[in-house]
Amino acid sequence: MPRAFLVVMDSVGIGGAPDAGAYFNGDLPDLGANTLAHIAQSCAAGQAEEGRSGPLHLPNLDQLGLGAAVALVSAVPCPDLGGAGVTGRWGAAREISRGKDTPSGHWELAGLPVPWDWCYFADQTPAFPDHLVAHVCAAAGTEAILGNCHASGTAIIAEHAAAHMQSGLPICYTSADSVFQIAAHEETFGLDRLLALCEAVAPYLHQMKVGRVIARPFIGTPQAGFQRTTNRRDYAIMPPAPILTNWVQDAGQLVHAIGKIGDIFSMQGIDTLKKGDDATLMQHLHDAVAGAEEGSLTFANFVEFDSLYGHRRDISGYAQALEWFDLEIGTLLPRLREGDLLILTADHGNDPSWPGTDHTREQVPVLIAGAGAGPLGTIGFVDVAATVAAHLNVPVQGLGRPALAM
Repeated sequence: MPRAFLVVMDSVGIGGAPDAGAYFNGDLPDLGANTLAHIAQSCAAGQAEEGRSGPLHLPNLDQLGLGAAVALVSAVPCPDLGGAGVTGRWGAAREISRGKDTPSGHWELAGLPVPWDWCYFADQTPAFPDHLVAHVCAAAGTEAILGNCHASGTAIIAEHAAAHMQSGLPICYTSADSVFQIAAHEETFGLDRLLALCEAVAPYLHQMKVGRVIARPFIGTPQAGFQRTTNRRDYAIMPPAPILTNWVQDAGQLVHAIGKIGDIFSMQGIDTLKKGDDATLMQHLHDAVAGAEEGSLTFANFVEFDSLYGHRRDISGYAQALEWFDLEIGTLLPRLREGDLLILTADHGNDPSWPGTDHTREQVPVLIAGAGAGPLGTIGFVDVAATVAAHLNVPVQGLGRPALAM
């Protein structure tokens, strides 16, 4: 039986979506955002020299069709990509769900457009309504919270960590996404206590149609500084209908999740889960290619493009992460078995050259190994799920159509 590997390069967008003008970073619409092309331009201009140097070097992704996918949907020049000799199937995907966040993109890639409008918190201080603050305080056993605003996670921890350690009050903040984030010190507040608090308040926020409650543990001291740990946990709304992982599992085939996939889908339709930083996740992906069962789906997310570099507007770091990922994919491709299908795509953009710190509403690449060479054209996010299901001989549910049959 065939196997499928669906890999999400979190935030690797390739140009503004047709509706990008309706999405903003501050007062600036996302029109003109292009995560990949702007990184490539910075590298070509010698403006991304921290930790790496020179033009953006992605030979393996480009051979699968990455540069061609950029050119398909954007007139923004993308230096050093778009070479000859493409050996994969390539195209671009557009999202129909309202939003530019992780759950929206992943749900739709798994065949389910979001059927409602998410709840977002106004960019003001305080950001949260009194009834929500009271609910969180009751669950935490505290009289107040810290933060209560839109903020960068690293910045708000630096601002409030010392007071948090002294008072025991949780640090609560949000962003332009539909999220409620709680940061707490792993030792003085306790990791188990933080996770229990997030789990306790998640149903209340989900009723408000807030997409995720995120536990953001950190360690450190005021003297040495603070850093977040890898023990992050997302408590997401459960998908309201079957998704790709359910389709595959219900057909009696195994589903392996790598990275945030388990959190994003509330473990729906997932048999095994592997977590860790991106380097660890890549080893898990290599292991899956080596040993995953016939007929199985391996669904992976590599988040650090987004979390470490996109939101922090770190062009050099993003470029270095892309080059690392490209090198790893180059070693992975020859290990695929006959009949395997590998799809590389993304869930949204996060242009590190763009003003602000939030995601950008972009189209995303769809690169396929194991299905010959040639263009796919522009498809929908839901068509990615349909393509995987058709390859695994699983009935396609929902709106999508298999891209390889178009």
